[in-house]
Amino acid sequence: MWRECRRYSRAMLLALGLVLSVRAASLPAPQEVSIPLPGAGLFGSTLDMPALLYRPAGDGPFPVLLFSHGRAGSTQERHQLKYPMGRSQIAYWLDKGFIIVAPIRPGYGSTGGGDPEYHSARMLAPGQCSGHPDFRHTAEAGGAAVQAAIRWIAQQPWGAGQPIVLEGQSVGGLLTVAVGATTPPGVIGYINFAGGAGGNPEKSPGQSCDPFALTTLYADFGRHTVLPNLWLYAENDQYWGADAPVAWHQAFAAGGSPTRFVHAPAVPDGDGHGLSRHPAALWAAQLDAFLQSIPALAGHIPSQPASP
Repeated sequence: MWRECRRYSRAMLLALGLVLSVRAASLPAPQEVSIPLPGAGLFGSTLDMPALLYRPAGDGPFPVLLFSHGRAGSTQERHQLKYPMGRSQIAYWLDKGFIIVAPIRPGYGSTGGGDPEYHSARMLAPGQCSGHPDFRHTAEAGGAAVQAAIRWIAQQPWGAGQPIVLEGQSVGGLLTVAVGATTPPGVIGYINFAGGAGGNPEKSPGQSCDPFALTTLYADFGRHTVLPNLWLYAENDQYWGADAPVAWHQAFAAGGSPTRFVHAPAVPDGDGHGLSRHPAALWAAQLDAFLQSIPALAGHIPSQPASP
């Protein structure tokens, strides 16, 4: 376990950002697929979870990236979700030769299924919650959709026997950590971008609902995690602040898993929570190093983005 805080030079940021912005402008259209969720529909029926699938150039075989999106603050925003993954992330993973699967979980977009990830509390004022949030419920409810996607990938001709990397943003990051603790078949590692729950930057900027409850939950996940994992949080995360993610990771890392924490510099536009959606210059080098550290991928992952 180890922590790192790296500041990049302005020239490197500009050069890499220009390359990835051009690449992201020419992304292939995704294939729309459907992943069955038994028991998640009305009266215990099977719910079809839509997902976007992106294929890299070439014939394969390809490793698979399974991406878990975050959670918007309002019901209307959650129902408007159509594109769960940022363009810079899509460009990065396609450049690395990964097939990308990005599901839209129950409670989001047109998937239906109510709001199974609600943790039963909300922010009322700075540092004040309406109750005691059940973050384990959020992790288990959303994690069930991630587990279903892993099983579905293993059943596809392009996914059977291929290594899977998990990645999640915000609540999707929490789900990724939770699923990673179960060591699902085929998964070789995961990346947690700004993972957490219970934040509201409008009512309580930088201070989420009961962050100690997440410290306890992350500690439990850490005791059961053997997969290599990378956690990335920006210093100016407007949902969690700078200190809570450090405490969360320290509690998790005490379990002894091969984990790494990166406290990225403050994002210039103030949206540190959306680090994964920003230009790859802010995070690509950290992901490159992590992927190269995984034996199943080492030597097969290019360290620089492909030319557009």
